[in-house]
Order: sequence, then C-alpha cells, then structure tokens
Amino acid sequence: MRMARTRRLFLILLCAGFFAVPVFPGTQPLGTQPPAARLRLPALIGDGMVLQRDEPLRIWGWAAPGQEVRVDFLSRRYRARTGSDGRWEVGLPPLAPGGPHVMRIEADTVVEIQNILVGDVWLCAGQSNMVHDFIRHRDRYAGAIAASTNPRIRQFRVPDRAGFLDRADDVLPAAWKEANPENLMTFSVVGYFFARALHERYGVPVGFINASVGGTPIEAWTSEEGLAPFPDILDLLRANRDTASLFAFNRRADSLRADWWSRVPADRGRTGTEPWQGRVPDSEHWLPIRVPGYWEDQGVKDLDGVVWYRREIQVPASMTSVPSVLHLGRIVDADEVYLNGAEVGRTTYQYPQRRYELPAGILQPGRNLLVVRVTNQAGKGGFVPDKPCHLCTEKDTLDLGGTWLYRVGSVFPDDGDLPRPVTLNYQPAVLFNGMVAPLTSFAVKGVCWYQGESDTDDPAGYADRLKAFVTDWRTQWGRDDLPFLCVQLPNYLDVNYSPEESTWALLRESQARVLDLPRTGLVVTLGLGEWNDIHPGNKQPVGERLALAAGAVAYGETDRVSSGPLFESARAEGNRIVVRFRCTGSGLTTSDGEAPAHLAVAGSDRVFRWAEARIDGDELVVWHKDIPRPLYVRYAWADNPRFANLCNREGLPAAPFRTDL
Repeated sequence: MRMARTRRLFLILLCAGFFAVPVFPGTQPLGTQPPAARLRLPALIGDGMVLQRDEPLRIWGWAAPGQEVRVDFLSRRYRARTGSDGRWEVGLPPLAPGGPHVMRIEADTVVEIQNILVGDVWLCAGQSNMVHDFIRHRDRYAGAIAASTNPRIRQFRVPDRAGFLDRADDVLPAAWKEANPENLMTFSVVGYFFARALHERYGVPVGFINASVGGTPIEAWTSEEGLAPFPDILDLLRANRDTASLFAFNRRADSLRADWWSRVPADRGRTGTEPWQGRVPDSEHWLPIRVPGYWEDQGVKDLDGVVWYRREIQVPASMTSVPSVLHLGRIVDADEVYLNGAEVGRTTYQYPQRRYELPAGILQPGRNLLVVRVTNQAGKGGFVPDKPCHLCTEKDTLDLGGTWLYRVGSVFPDDGDLPRPVTLNYQPAVLFNGMVAPLTSFAVKGVCWYQGESDTDDPAGYADRLKAFVTDWRTQWGRDDLPFLCVQLPNYLDVNYSPEESTWALLRESQARVLDLPRTGLVVTLGLGEWNDIHPGNKQPVGERLALAAGAVAYGETDRVSSGPLFESARAEGNRIVVRFRCTGSGLTTSDGEAPAHLAVAGSDRVFRWAEARIDGDELVVWHKDIPRPLYVRYAWADNPRFANLCNREGLPAAPFRTDL
C-alpha cells in the first residue's frame, strides 16, 4: 500500500535542497531509441502474436533512417520509409479472424513472424490481483491447468518497468505464449479465465496483454496529460524527474535503515552453541502458542522482532518415500522453515501463501522436528488465522494446526519513524511510461482493470482519478469508445457485526462511478473475498464475470444477463424506504434463500441501524421498527459485508450502495 507520508516527506526534502548525487541505477533512457542499424521490431510484434480482428491495424518498428521497409502479409505488400528517428509504420486493413499466418518484413534484413492469429486482444491491467498467476494457485486450479492446452488462447506478459523521464518506445523483452500447462504457470489467473470464457463464447482466438504490477496506485498507470486535473500529483511527478534527488533520497533512507538494523539485538536463536533450528533441549523458555494465529493475540504484546516456532510431528512411513508439500498459510512478515535442522524454504514478505515442496526421503518415519523462524517488523506477527497449515502427499494429509512452542529470538527497537525509500513503481505516470505507452499503437478490443487496493487512503477521490484514467487511455489509443471493464474490490478485513463507516466501501462506490462513462462495465466480487487475505484465491468467477460484462459492453449482446442488480433510485413511503434496481435479470432474489441482509437505515440523525427487508418485484422494501421516518439506506456498506446476499436469479451479486451522499 502507498504511504502518503513518504510522498510528502520526499517533496519537503526536495524543496529544502536535501538531495545531490545524480544517479539512475539499473535503467536506460526510455525515450526515442537511436536510429537502428538493422531492422528491429517491438516486442509485441513477434512470433505467436494475436492481432485484433475487424479493426484497422498498425505494424511498426525501426531501421536505419531513410530505409525502405516492406511488409508482406496475407498476399498483400505494404511499404514504408523510416524517418530521421529510424521509425517506420504501415497500416493494415481490418482482418477476419483466423490463422495461423506468417508475416514477412524486409529492410536491410528479413524477419519472418510465425504463428500469427487474428482474433480479439484485450489489455488486462492493474495491481496484484491481476498479477496473480497460476503458479501461486496451482493447487486450487490443478484441473484447469491440466486441461489448458489451447493454442488459440495466448498471453503477452509485459515486464515491470518504471519510466521517470519519458515514454518508452518499447517494453522490455517479452514474448507471446500459448496456453498450455507449462506456460500457464505465468498466466494471470483472472486474465486466463476471462480469455477462456470469451474463446468458448465467440469461437475466435483470444490474446490478452497482461500489464500489471502489485501494490500500484492508479496514477502510476495514468499519463502526465491524463493527470492534468490533479495539480498535487503533477507536482510529485515533476519532482520525481529529478532522478538524482530521488535516488539520493532512497540511498539516504536505506542508509538510515541499515544503521537501525546495526542496532537490532542479535537473534539468540543463531548466536548460541545450539542453533534453535536443531534439536535444542526443552526448557521453560519455550512456551505454548496456537498455530495459526498472531502472537499479539496470544499474550505477546506489541512485539516486532524474531520469534521461533517449533513442533515435533509424527510422520507415518507411507509419507516419507514420496514427495510432499508443506502448507503454512500466510505468515507476517518473513519466514525461514527448517525440517530436522535443514532449511526447506523461505519467503521474504507476507502476502504469498507458504507452499514448500519437499523431496522424497527428507521426512523420517516417526518423529520429525519442524521449526519456523518468523520475522515481523510492523503490526501483528505470526501465522495469519484461518489459513491452512498441513503437510500432505498425494494420498495423506497431516494437520499441523494446534499447539506449537515458541521463543523470542530478538526484539526490535523502535525505528523512530524512519523515512522509507520511495517505491519507484508507485510514482505518477511511471508505469504508463514504461509499460503502457509502448502498447498504444497496438489495436485492442478493450481493457479489463482490476486495481484499487492501493488507493484506499483516498477512496472518495478515486472516482475522479478513475474517470480521468479511463479517459486518458481512450485518448492514448485514439478511441473514445474503447470498452472498459472495472473489477470492484471484494470483501476484505474483519467482519463488523454493527453498521460501520468503511474506506473499502467508499472505494467500491468510487469504482462504481466508472459507469457514469459510456461503454463501461462493473464486475461485483462480493462473496469472493477472504477476510484475512487481500489476494483471495477464488479468481475464476472474476474472469468469467468480466467475460459476461464484455458481452454487453464490447460485443453488443442483449440476450444474456451481464451484471448483478445496480441501484437506481430510492423513495420514502411512510416508515419504509423502497429501493428500485436495474439489471435485475429474471428477478431479484438472495443467494442463500434468506431474507435480504446487510441493509441499514437511518433517519435525520444519520445513525444507521440494521434493517429488515423484503423483495417486491424489482424493488426492495426496507424498514426498522424504531425508525418511523427513515431517510437513508445502505447495502453492503462495510469493509467485509460478509452477509450481503442480494442478487439476481442469474446468481450475479448486487453492487453495494448508499443514499446518504
């Protein structure tokens, strides 16, 4: 998540002349490339590419200045001549779906592009929930992976790159990949299920360009021109162009952090004569603790530091001669895992599910010692509750939840609120410059956008940023009608059994404002989230709901219900409020057969209380026995509206809403 404080600190220090030393390590200028001595093509235009059907197309590249370039494709020849910058471009007429085809491009050398398909191309962008690939979800989707061989579904994964100075003319090296069990490991889960549903529905090849980076705010994906309505963001963008100062700040922040680390007490689990990952003698210093669970919830107060966990497990002989997998859920923040004294895995940050593969023979029949060293720097530390902890083979599962022993290895001192380095990927326009600008000459059918978790620090302002972003990308592609599909954030965080104010609800409301723009769709994901994981695993319905939305927004379908109920209006009738919806499909209902839930009403005092409700056709009647004149109503207004159950008979959930704006 972003840290507004870090941004402000950077600007303050910059204005104070804090920075010096010019440096931009590990990067190259992103602007126009120097004239190429030989024919060069952008990464997108290569073997296995998918071209958008039924749209005028552009094919481009670079060669020596003044060079003639010839493009042969589908029995037609196209000619171009490079300019002074070495760039050339030809236009292709709209093409019918099909393939595979071959394209021949000739200048001072000849390049043949093989295995080209013509179909639909979608740009799938956003942050980590769009990033998440099948390697992270291979257990849940083992069947889909095994059945994924389909050369007519393809992904182009754009490598991460931040561009501070100018727009890149090309992305970093990458290639189109066909769907198959091996390649799918790097496919976006949401993107693949979206593409698969489209392919099954329309029977044409589907390629998706995956441009997504975890933890990133929306302004990182918006061009400088698109950020014009936001002077404060533009100020930060212009300050960042002083890359010498930016990187000097980061070096200084890293130096302060390194100095702090030098004062952290040594981990006693590693400094004694018997390291704690081995079979150290039992003593009163090892205390019982429940796994999974945070140590702060079990009598260890406000501890940031290193805590060692250990447990002896009895392993049957049948599990020792075959490979096994150790599942430890999620751990906050970092962990190192030892089995019988030998390290078997480690993870350096909190979000991935811990899944460590163990080769045959590493487990011993009978007693085995499992030790986990956990490092936590902020917030609650330990094993995230309600996540699976078990050891399994193909046939057997050994539950690891329950009582373990723990011992504190090191207690970290207060860091004094040290400045943190500026995260480069989080800065305004940098991902547009480095990852999106090079794509804008490539025709696409539309955009799937799954992002917002990193903007919950200003949820109300997100509506304007989202609209500016959509308008910006449409301008960049030169298409005012470019379809845009937005995934609304799912339920997350603790369930509150009382009506609450909620930044996540505000962010969802801002996301729904995308529907104010033409040719946009909203995918509601309530019920697909997890209270304890910002990266929920149930991603297949997200991709499939995106495909439903695409049917209405991009393909002109009117014979299928593509959305759950959307709030239309509300009116007070005595002691009741009557809410009307659109997109009710074949009728309003609830997902669990119970009365509509997670509704709250308020009178003029704006104090909300849980309400009763009943469905009446396409309307919802809501009331509270102690509020004689209700004025306002809310539905699913919470971080985690766990009991929200309103949907249409097609099973698509209603979008959250409120009337007390």
